[in-house]
Formats: sequence, structure tokens, C-alpha cells
Amino acid sequence: VQLQASGGGLVQAGGSLRLSCGASGSFVIGTLGWYRQAPGKQRELVATITSGGRTLYADSVKGRFTISTENAKNAVYLQMNSLKREDTAVYYCNLEDVYSQVYWGQGTLVTVSS
Repeated sequence: VQLQASGGGLVQAGGSLRLSCGASGSFVIGTLGWYRQAPGKQRELVATITSGGRTLYADSVKGRFTISTENAKNAVYLQMNSLKREDTAVYYCNLEDVYSQVYWGQGTLVTVSS
């Protein structure tokens, strides 16, 4: 199973970015998600979405970020609005299959400038 994330970049505070992640291989999706790791900090959950469409967001991004999927493409997206400097991090997509096997993408850097 391979996950390929894209869409990161440099954006000014208050701006928006949309991250994309495509999954390939043989799997049955349980949950798709986005995590992030800022410099000097541990990786943290940003948002997840189950195969049934149930979503979970970190408190710090509620109301600003939206996770969605496109099942036909085995893709997961993260729409990020009203970005803040503290959103600067490497963002990783994540897939947990129905057997609780976890896979990670390679990460995409999001830098928010003031």
C-alpha cells in the first residue's frame, strides 16, 4: 500500500490550502486521516474520517479545516482555511485498514507566514 500526499506550500496567514492524498494497492479502508508534525514537536492528529463518513477533528482546527474523501479514487483531502502560523508543519496522510494495519504517506510541508 502506498500513499502519495501533495498540495503543501507556502501561504500567508489567513490563506487557504488543499492537501490531497491518493492511496494505491490492496486494502479495505477503515479510516483515512491527516496528521502533522511541527519542528520540535510530536506528530499529532489533525483530522480523520471513517469509511462510514464519521469525522474527527483536533480542537485546534475545528471550524477551519475540512476532511473529505473521494472513494472512487481512494483519495482523502484536507481543505485548510484561515491558516495560522501555528499550522506550519509537515502534514502526513494516514490509512488504517479494517485489520488495523496503518500506512503513512511521505508528508507534505505547509508553511504559513505572517
